Amino acid sequence: MGAMSVRTQSSQPSDSSDPGHRAGFACFVGRPNAGKSTLTNALVGKKVAITADQPQTTRHTVRGIVHREDAQLILVDTPGLHKPRTLLGERLNDVVRTTWAEVDVIGFCLPANEKLGPGDRFIAKELASIKKTPKIAIVTKTDLVDSKTLAEQLIAIDQLSVELGFEWAEIIPVSAVGNEQVDLLADLIVPLMPEGPALYPEGDLTDEPEQVMVAELIREAALEGVRDELPHSIAVVVEEMLPREDRPADKPLLDIHAFVYIERPSQKGIIIGPKGKRLKDVGIKSRKQIEALLGTPVYLDLHVKVAKDWQRDPRQLRKLGF
Repeated sequence: MGAMSVRTQSSQPSDSSDPGHRAGFACFVGRPNAGKSTLTNALVGKKVAITADQPQTTRHTVRGIVHREDAQLILVDTPGLHKPRTLLGERLNDVVRTTWAEVDVIGFCLPANEKLGPGDRFIAKELASIKKTPKIAIVTKTDLVDSKTLAEQLIAIDQLSVELGFEWAEIIPVSAVGNEQVDLLADLIVPLMPEGPALYPEGDLTDEPEQVMVAELIREAALEGVRDELPHSIAVVVEEMLPREDRPADKPLLDIHAFVYIERPSQKGIIIGPKGKRLKDVGIKSRKQIEALLGTPVYLDLHVKVAKDWQRDPRQLRKLGF
């Protein structure tokens, strides 16, 4: 077995004496349900808003930004890596590999309560082929297991890297739900980042771009198949996006209430379709895309409203966000 260093709260993060500010990109990978979103939210410290992509810093969707005195960690998204069955699958996998090669740190999330499986091996093998980027193994959901199970998992993860011929920069157990070692994880990522100024302005990540992006996805889905009849007479406004109360932390649900505005009553039938079928399809299609964008299950409530001649009415236009 290789020399294994597992971090717990007592050990000092290396390089903490460095006065230089650091800034860089990290991405979390892992099988679905490995705890990536929960961990992102715990690190950023609140429900993460997607920020609008700033072209000078990244081509990837930003999931959240951790602002610290000494550093700024920008957490970016990668689509899941999987065994490709189609050309699109291969293209997606290329995107993933490119992202992994471009970020400064990759965090591989492995749940403490599930034995390593073929999916984990598949990802680890891909990680092994990316030589330059430091890789941290993050054992998530430690609140669900006893210390013996956790120790076995840590050994198995160490073994995995030995087998595949690479080394973990760190192996760290965390519980995002219990907020255990989450700050330490940030302490360990920081020294692996390049020195440099913050890449994004300090301050709250606003929800506004998130709502605009969601509205755009609904509008796209609503226009599909009726572009000729209603090319520009659809506007979508997301009235509210709220996390559903009383949901367990591992089963969140986001309630989204949105209005599809059309100009004339005669267009209502086109959008809604016979027996409401079209609107239902629009809802299903856009919900899937919204869930993929936000990484959380969504309940989408769609209503069609007539806003008479909204395209020519400045007050309506303002209300509809134009």
